Amino acid sequence: MLDYNHRPTLSEQISEMIDTSIEQKQALQESRNYLGGSRLGVSCIRALQYEYLHTPKDEGREFNGKLLRIFEAGHVFEDLAIKWLRDAKFELYTEKEDGGQFGFSVAGGKIKGHVDGIINVAPPQFNWKFPMLWECKSLNNKSWKDTVKKGLAISKPVYAAQIATYQAYMEGSVAGISQNPALFTAINKDTAELYFELIPFDGKIAQSMSDRGVQVLQASDAGEVLPRITTDPTFYECKFCSWQDYCWGQR
Repeated sequence: MLDYNHRPTLSEQISEMIDTSIEQKQALQESRNYLGGSRLGVSCIRALQYEYLHTPKDEGREFNGKLLRIFEAGHVFEDLAIKWLRDAKFELYTEKEDGGQFGFSVAGGKIKGHVDGIINVAPPQFNWKFPMLWECKSLNNKSWKDTVKKGLAISKPVYAAQIATYQAYMEGSVAGISQNPALFTAINKDTAELYFELIPFDGKIAQSMSDRGVQVLQASDAGEVLPRITTDPTFYECKFCSWQDYCWGQR
């Protein structure tokens, strides 16, 4: 029931102003016309296809100001991790000489990705080989602890798939990067605790993700709809999907 007597607090008023501003800026950004390499590991290939085709999301499932603030905060944590690693004598590169990001473009520019960084030097006690891919994520306390307990491949398979894909596709421009483990960094947004894990290159995952990307592109060009992850509309992943109603014909 609406409370017509409710008067917005100062926090609510200013937060709404900020969110409106963020949402307006987001709306002005040009939508990408490619399949993001970081998204290839999404569990439901139909959802991945919807994402690639810019299928309108269900009402209320669009990115709102609060969620966009969370994304922006993630960039701040990444910047902190870069500073901390460099201060600890890691030679970490996040930009090319021309100021652009390290990344790749394949399938005629229809699959692209940008890496967080490349490590060329680390403290000698680790005895690592270089170059190494560096990927960083900021996680809430529950998600961070799950990653520490289970490891990246089990806790965050989408991120593991991203790393394998990036190691494979970056080999063309950064020779040797697929031969060395990547360094994955996770920052606990609630406690500032850090988790590091070496991720050896998994060629099988990389090939599977590449094949998946081609499948999405070919099906989309042919006007075919790829299969859902399940035949049950109440499946737990569907409940969190931005296209749940659209996919199951409820809109």
